[in-house]
Amino acid sequence: MRLNDLPLTSKLNGAIVLLIVAMLVVGMFTLWRSDRITSESSAAITAAQDIIRKSVQWQGMTQTAVARSMASAISSDPAVGELFKANIANDAPEVAKLREQISAEAKRPEDQAKLKEIVGLGQTLLAASKKAREAGASGDWSATSRIVQNEYVPSVKVYLEAIGQFVAMQEDHAQEARQAAADARTALRWQAGLGAVVIAAVGLFTAWLLSRAIVTPMAQAVTIAEAVAAGDLRSEIRVNSRDETGQLLGALQRMNESLTRIVGQVRMSSDSIATGTGEIASGNADLSQRTEEQASNLEETAASMEELTATVKQNADTARTATQLAQTASTVAAEGGQAVQQVVAVMRQIDESSRRITDIIGTIDGIAFQTNILALNAAVEAARAGEQGRGFAVVASEVRALAQRSAAAAKEIKTLIVDSGAKVEAGTRIAGSAGETMNQIVDQVKQVSVLIAEISNASAEQSQGIGQVGDAITQLDQVTQQNAALVEEAAAAAESLKHQAAQLNQAVAVFRL
Repeated sequence: MRLNDLPLTSKLNGAIVLLIVAMLVVGMFTLWRSDRITSESSAAITAAQDIIRKSVQWQGMTQTAVARSMASAISSDPAVGELFKANIANDAPEVAKLREQISAEAKRPEDQAKLKEIVGLGQTLLAASKKAREAGASGDWSATSRIVQNEYVPSVKVYLEAIGQFVAMQEDHAQEARQAAADARTALRWQAGLGAVVIAAVGLFTAWLLSRAIVTPMAQAVTIAEAVAAGDLRSEIRVNSRDETGQLLGALQRMNESLTRIVGQVRMSSDSIATGTGEIASGNADLSQRTEEQASNLEETAASMEELTATVKQNADTARTATQLAQTASTVAAEGGQAVQQVVAVMRQIDESSRRITDIIGTIDGIAFQTNILALNAAVEAARAGEQGRGFAVVASEVRALAQRSAAAAKEIKTLIVDSGAKVEAGTRIAGSAGETMNQIVDQVKQVSVLIAEISNASAEQSQGIGQVGDAITQLDQVTQQNAALVEEAAAAAESLKHQAAQLNQAVAVFRL
């Protein structure tokens, strides 16, 4: 999670807690370091002072032992020498113990080196002391005095100076410990001050960050709010955090977008309303004119309906007359149908007579054919008879000619009869068709009579309906006049709406998208 996404309370609490923790850390570190410096310096100073005390004691006991040893070496009284030897022997373990304690406590390399040097000088001193005691024991006091002055005393001086240097080293070490403690305290004070400065700087930087995280978005929010108040909706809002200020800017962004969308819709709607009201006003003017024209047309329609009523009544009278004529035509057509049926019956009888004549002509044709054959046979027999049969041959020839003419005439008659029969048959069919047609005409005349009767009834009903239509047109004329008044009111309302739309456009024009 980014720092900008934390809530302001978390940021403020976090900054305060961070500063408190930093102050506690610096304070605790200062206290701990101060205690540590105090304890370390106290321990170092105490250890150095203890070593100094023991070194001084060691130095004093060494000086006492040296003085006793010198007194023992230069004294001619054996009792004095024995006494000093006994004292030196009694103090030797304590001196050795002090030297061991000092060697154990002084752990610095320079201290150990100095102690090692002192031990070497001590060996030289012991050797000189032994040599002086041996010379004294031999009674050679001049040699003893010379050894003491030339060897022992310089060795003692160097030895004691070395111990003094060691004591001075321990005093310097103690002073260094005190100075180190003072320097550490000074450094600690500087560190504490630097920590306070760092904490103050961190606090100031944190305060600057918090103020920037709060003041900058709030200033941006104020700028956006002032722009929206001035009608400027073109501000670009960037949300870089999800804290309260980011939520505020996000809400302002959504508000700005919603206002932009709403104002855009209102502007479009107001433009549409202005256009629509203009069209409504124009349409109402046209509607008013058309309503007036419709009123005049309705008056003309009412007059035309009156004329149509008279015409329909006349049509009804004509339909009744046509009904009577149709009934008469139906009667005549029925009588014509009966006459045609009688003609068909007569034509059928003629057809039967024609068939009989055809049969008779067929018989005559057969007789003529047989006569022709007989005449031919008679001519053959006459030719056989010679002169005696010549007259018979002439007669037979005439008979044959007559038979041939009879056959030809019979054929012509048959042809005519067949043609007449065909025509009679065609006439019969035509007469039958005419009869059927007359029957159909009769039926259709009856249907026409029924239709004309229905037309007459419909004309009467139509006349009644036209009267009702006339009444309705009269009412429609009244309604049209009322509509004309309403159209005028609608035109006035449309004009008022147009002015209101113009005012709305003027109000919305304040916003800049």
